[in-house]
Amino acid sequence: QVQLVESGGGSVQPGGSLRLSCAGSGFTLSDYGIGWFRQAPGKEREGIACISNKDGTTYLADSVKARFTISRDNAQNTVYLQMNGLKPEDTAVYYCAAVYFICALVPAPFDYWGQGTQVTVSS
Repeated sequence: QVQLVESGGGSVQPGGSLRLSCAGSGFTLSDYGIGWFRQAPGKEREGIACISNKDGTTYLADSVKARFTISRDNAQNTVYLQMNGLKPEDTAVYYCAAVYFICALVPAPFDYWGQGTQVTVSS
């Protein structure tokens, strides 16, 4: 059974940091591009980062490029999203997702999704 489980969300003050984890099971994570998405209330799901399976190339949305990094540990079947310099507008539910052998910053191609983890940035 394919499963993705996010963890590491929480509440933080503006300027703070969080590291989200996405743990995969039931499939070989290294065969998949892994993306991070977020969805704020009343807004569409937004792609913010993706890391390819082939060579670890990373893609970041302009809104987070200077503050977030994505990395993967294939031995641990885990992908991380390091978020620094958090702003109130980063408040959302964050999801990780897996797509076979490609990478994208739009939701449509992704085959598997986690349940999400809440990130709240406020003072």
